[in-house]
Amino acid sequence: MSVQFRETIDYQSLADLRYEIRRFLNFSEKAARAAGVESQQHQALLAIKGRRAGLETTVGALAERLQIRHHTAVELIDRLELKGWIRRSPSEGDARKVDLRLTRRADKLLRMLSVSHRDELRTAGPRLLRALQSVLRHKRALQDHKRARTHRLR
Repeated sequence: MSVQFRETIDYQSLADLRYEIRRFLNFSEKAARAAGVESQQHQALLAIKGRRAGLETTVGALAERLQIRHHTAVELIDRLELKGWIRRSPSEGDARKVDLRLTRRADKLLRMLSVSHRDELRTAGPRLLRALQSVLRHKRALQDHKRARTHRLR
């Protein structure tokens, strides 16, 4: 099997992976909208609720988790607070920062959305996993081929 053919298979695997990710994200966006939440708001609520134990969710941490700019995170937080979905409280470790927490109302909303997402992942998950494994398998095969070629040239 030539390297060119392996790369073609890799492109196919990457395309399949992106397709499966996009399908799940499309489901997620529609489910959020149906629940009256914008997709980015849903992501923010999930990031706040899903923070690691012992870690605060600050504006900067939320911006990092959502891969958005700090000022965009502030605007998002303002909208979430106006809807009554989050509360800000002073950070225990640094008075210049605020910790973000969900309200009970947001907890209930997020629980409903998370159940539907978990159910969707029961069917989409295996497809996502197969697509990811295919990408990784072909990447390893290409690396093995390159290593073998390099070894033969020595």
